Amino acid sequence: MIRFVVLVALGSVSYGVLSTIVKRAYAAGFSVDQVVGAQMIFGACIVAMLAAILGRGRGGARPGQLAHLLAAGIPIGLTGTLYYSALQYVSASLAVVLLFQFTWMGVLLEAVADRRPPGRARLVALALLLGGTALASGLFEEGVGPVDPRGLGFGLLSAATYTAFIYFSGRVQTSVQPWLRSAVMVLGGALVVSLILPPRFLVDGSLPAGLWKHGLLLALFGPLIPTVCFNFGVPRIGPGLASILGALELPTAVLLSTLVLEEHVGALQWAGIVVLLIGVAVPELRLSREAHPAR
Repeated sequence: MIRFVVLVALGSVSYGVLSTIVKRAYAAGFSVDQVVGAQMIFGACIVAMLAAILGRGRGGARPGQLAHLLAAGIPIGLTGTLYYSALQYVSASLAVVLLFQFTWMGVLLEAVADRRPPGRARLVALALLLGGTALASGLFEEGVGPVDPRGLGFGLLSAATYTAFIYFSGRVQTSVQPWLRSAVMVLGGALVVSLILPPRFLVDGSLPAGLWKHGLLLALFGPLIPTVCFNFGVPRIGPGLASILGALELPTAVLLSTLVLEEHVGALQWAGIVVLLIGVAVPELRLSREAHPAR
């Protein structure tokens, strides 16, 4: 059980690396469609190659299963597209708070799907996560400012699609070999991104101009590591706990923005990170007590 928790945590931390890479790509002059397109298409190619090598001889999938997995991969592409679009209309701090609504959305979705209310430990964890998110995002220090409804809509939709990605990772065609599941799901995400944002970056000269470096890094920490980790881990721990572990993305993003981008992080943000980590630890402590009851 613990190793699957660690896998999901690793996937969440990997997502936290993305914001720093995206900011550097924007600073280099690349646009949203170039960044998202390179991330997804490079990611689909890399995951497919790894699946061909590491998943060889471990069973295939029927056409119906592949179709389900392609559809389940759509939220992978939509999450990045919607979140990066939200950043065009609202502040980064508010966009993060909107995205992190996936923490309660995931727990609620699992409760509805399983017809079982969340336990007290998870409710306590959610309260800590929501409070910690607001603090760690810098919302109280920077303020919200004028809110564009388009940014509000894109941000909340990105939270919904991220919730769907976590849920599908744990529920859709879990009998299929995880490497194959990952490859097909990432392909589904790449296809939907290509339909929304045609991959002009393949022919407009941006790749040799430096986009390839950002695209490879985004593919590694976006479609590759999180998708594979979630496909191995979420079926074992459940979407609700996976959503709580997903909160590790924000502390990672804040720490990297300080170390790499040299952005200022105030005392309230550091306090928020501590609260977030406590919120993530609450359900884990409960699991530990259940696994090792007092004698």
